[in-house]
Amino acid sequence: MIRSPGWLLVLAGLLIADPRSTQTLSGEALVKALQQGGYVLVVRHASSPRQTPDRKAANPDNVNLERQLDQRGKKTATAMGEAIRALNIPIGTVLTSPAYRAQETARLAGLPAQPQMELGDGGQSMQAVTPSQTDWLKKKVMELPSGTNTILVTQLPNMSAAFPQRTAGLADGETLVFGPDGHGGAVVVARIKIEKWPHLSD
Repeated sequence: MIRSPGWLLVLAGLLIADPRSTQTLSGEALVKALQQGGYVLVVRHASSPRQTPDRKAANPDNVNLERQLDQRGKKTATAMGEAIRALNIPIGTVLTSPAYRAQETARLAGLPAQPQMELGDGGQSMQAVTPSQTDWLKKKVMELPSGTNTILVTQLPNMSAAFPQRTAGLADGETLVFGPDGHGGAVVVARIKIEKWPHLSD
């Protein structure tokens, strides 16, 4: 059966417009892309026990006894930040959930961050995310910077509500990297597990 050139052009357009057809980045290609800037990295906070600590076990600055990072979380958050600097990946704006575990992730990564209510959990672990928070996050990943990369540190419920098709199996500390989709929007071009940051160029 012979297809007209016009039909082929329509099909090509549909494939390009479909985010699932977007080429994903990995290894050296991902590193080089991030070094150029222009991406938004949405980070799930590093490993944290689901239970809140008591006064004796809480970090000295965890005055509200919120969830905090465990030893694995502290180690991987620190290593992530060290890798970002070693790879000369330029970071501009860093926003974080007001939740202690998210701010601790940014702090240990050496990323000066500004708390952002829309990335928060309402002061309660795993609280339902509001539609306004979801809309805010969806819009924020469309604001692709020039020459640097934006980092947003938040929780799984926030990410799952905004990007349900992109968060299946998302691990503690894992990053969704949003880049241009070629049509003025943004699409996930990579997922980076937190322990992979020191080996990103492999």
